[in-house]
Amino acid sequence: MSKKNRETDRAARAAAAMAEQHRQEARRRNVMVGGVVLAILVVVAVGYFISRSLDTTTDVSAPAAGSEFGLTIGPDDAPHEVIIYEDFLCPFCGELEAASRDDLSQLAADGKVQVEYRPFDLLTQAGDYSARSAGAFSIVLDKAGADVAKKFHDLLYENQPSEAGPFPDNAALVDLAVQAGATEADVKGPIEDEDGAGWADRATKAADEAGVSGTPTVLLDGKVFTDYSNMQDLASNLVEQLQ
Repeated sequence: MSKKNRETDRAARAAAAMAEQHRQEARRRNVMVGGVVLAILVVVAVGYFISRSLDTTTDVSAPAAGSEFGLTIGPDDAPHEVIIYEDFLCPFCGELEAASRDDLSQLAADGKVQVEYRPFDLLTQAGDYSARSAGAFSIVLDKAGADVAKKFHDLLYENQPSEAGPFPDNAALVDLAVQAGATEADVKGPIEDEDGAGWADRATKAADEAGVSGTPTVLLDGKVFTDYSNMQDLASNLVEQLQ
């Protein structure tokens, strides 16, 4: 190979190496930009769900316990009434449930409070799980009664998915309903066919009309309970008021 050809070959290899370096740098920039964009989207989404869940409005005019969209525990003549608007996907509802369930159940059993749980679809932007789980709850309540529906309610929180998913399918909701004590033949078809969708829509509309815009929204004797800074505080301070 002549000197001229060798120089031409070296120049070609150098140009190819530089081009490859440029391609790799462009690829790294694209990956970096994509990662930044994804991070921003995640932050925005999380901020949206937190703002929706932690709405602090006190302008709520909710009907008394006994709503067609709720599950009631405790006697009608209890000296206090607690209403909890909730979304089975809401992580703050899950925290409140874990912190308050045993105490509220005992206080209701002792006749000191009547508690009504009112699930609805708040986090619809996250997917269809909020609506599907609320609809399944309505089916269990209708087909199996309040005691089984309460156990199903509790199991939904014990098995609560992340608001980012993945979400349990309808077959998994059927399994939880059966675990709670429902007869599979009674609930399998309606849950898998999402027959509770209409109930979930009406419950959501009723919550919206009452002025509920965040979850959990807790009412004590008709007034929004605001004496808390976190869910553990909410549970502790609420229970203290009911003693």
